[in-house]
Amino acid sequence: MSLDRQQLARQIVDAGRFLYGRGWSPATSSNYSVRLSADQALLTVSGRHKGQLAEDDVLATDMAGISLEPGKKPSAETLLHTQLYRWQPGIGAVLHTHSVNATVLSRLTPANRLVFEGYELQKAFTGITTHDCVVQVPVFDNDQDIARLATQVQPWLDEHPDCVGYLIRGHGLYTWGAQMSDALRQVEAFEFLFECELKVRSVSAR
Repeated sequence: MSLDRQQLARQIVDAGRFLYGRGWSPATSSNYSVRLSADQALLTVSGRHKGQLAEDDVLATDMAGISLEPGKKPSAETLLHTQLYRWQPGIGAVLHTHSVNATVLSRLTPANRLVFEGYELQKAFTGITTHDCVVQVPVFDNDQDIARLATQVQPWLDEHPDCVGYLIRGHGLYTWGAQMSDALRQVEAFEFLFECELKVRSVSAR
């Protein structure tokens, strides 16, 4: 059963309260979206506090990231959401968060990718059924030119159709899923793995 706009907007509001409550989307940072139709997405309006969202704090855009609702300004990073919807038709929700762990770990990773291997919780990611695998998470340098940043992301997506998320250095995490519950599950899994990795590095440095 397909959900209507009000139900999808409610999912975004609830996600905001959950992610803000966990400290992963402080203040007005972060942005969230769901697929509204084959050629439209529903996204958070720019500048809204994510722990205080209301259903009116979302807007519809086309897949070029252009607002379809006059008077409402989409997030500057809308193109990174619509890029994912264009990349895979099965993606139904995208979450971008700004947690401390994601931000710090992205700055501590000099290479262009973070690798998780042997963690049981890797199985929380869509398509992964065993800990005995490697999960590569690309790290892209931050860029205020979002269109230019999207051109850096696209080749990785094209070459890694099983990608489950990526980091922007000093900025935050992007992850997604077939529906909002899947995207939220992946955020939680990433945050657990980020914390584990930071603790491993801390112990190893002693």
